[in-house]
Amino acid sequence: MLRTSITSTVCRRAFTIARRNLSDATTSRPSSALAGDTGRKATHLHHAMTSFLAIAAPIVMFTPDSYTDGMVNKGFGILVATTVSAHSWIGMNYVATDYVPKISKGLVGPARVFNAALGFVTFVGLSKIALNDKGGIKGAIKGLWRPQKKE
Repeated sequence: MLRTSITSTVCRRAFTIARRNLSDATTSRPSSALAGDTGRKATHLHHAMTSFLAIAAPIVMFTPDSYTDGMVNKGFGILVATTVSAHSWIGMNYVATDYVPKISKGLVGPARVFNAALGFVTFVGLSKIALNDKGGIKGAIKGLWRPQKKE
């Protein structure tokens, strides 16, 4: 019984120390405007965007075109463009934080700049598709499965 009590106390103490060290390691990272993966807010936002995309995209895709034509389709397209580009930016920053330092710690900054540029280009491209007059993002996705019209 004494052995169980000592083991339990040691395990609790080790867990507390490990948790403290882990929280110190995550909060001591230098923060910058390009570091989209730092802090609890970034993780929460990343997971919220994933949930939004998983729920909203099928709903809009399966809604009849008569309900979503016009501003609803364009608004949803801009929302998807924003969410996808921010989601990829934060996710790629997690990749840069985990894997780039294994190659060179000096490449973390350029990797973050590249991720920000990639997120911006993604946003611009998806926004252009969302605002076109041929159905926006919904029309572009549906066009993948429609046969081409013969002229």
